[in-house]
Amino acid sequence: MRRLSYGMNVTLDGYIAAHGPSRTSPPDDISWSVPSDDLFQWWLDRERANSLSLYGRKLWETMSSYWPSGDQQPNATSAQIEFARNWRDTPKVVFSSTIDKVDWNTRLVAGDAAAEITRLKAEDGGPIAIGGATLARSAMRAGLIDEYLLVTHPVLVGGGTPFFAALDSWVNVDLVETKAFPGGVLLTRYETRR
Repeated sequence: MRRLSYGMNVTLDGYIAAHGPSRTSPPDDISWSVPSDDLFQWWLDRERANSLSLYGRKLWETMSSYWPSGDQQPNATSAQIEFARNWRDTPKVVFSSTIDKVDWNTRLVAGDAAAEITRLKAEDGGPIAIGGATLARSAMRAGLIDEYLLVTHPVLVGGGTPFFAALDSWVNVDLVETKAFPGGVLLTRYETRR
């Protein structure tokens, strides 16, 4: 059985994206989450360890708007160059009923996300990473997530897209790792107790 991890940058009050300048702006501001070099390297190492990445539509659109050519940007660091190459090479699945085409070693799934994730977890292979709050909510509610990685930034934004979904029942987890990064950023990694 393959392990499924859900990890993202998150605000201290639990959001992966904040409301824009006003409370009526769409919740898509991630300017608070600019990573230090150390944190970027940590994310790169995590991405290299995954054999498959699962994306919801919004995160796919964000990632695919930059990383296909991220290694060709004028001031790209060696870690950013490696991240872009790894991103292109890693197999990806995008879950969306509104996108009709994906690229860069990616396939599209328009059907039941929880059923497809269950199928993917049952296959042979290495770890799977899931990203995007809406997609992760489906996996959370279905009890499919084995590991939660919260990279908490010291900022309160007051609203936006939450990291966690509303659940029908409790999920017990064990803290298995903490790591501090520059700027007061803290990683906490939890494994789901089965």
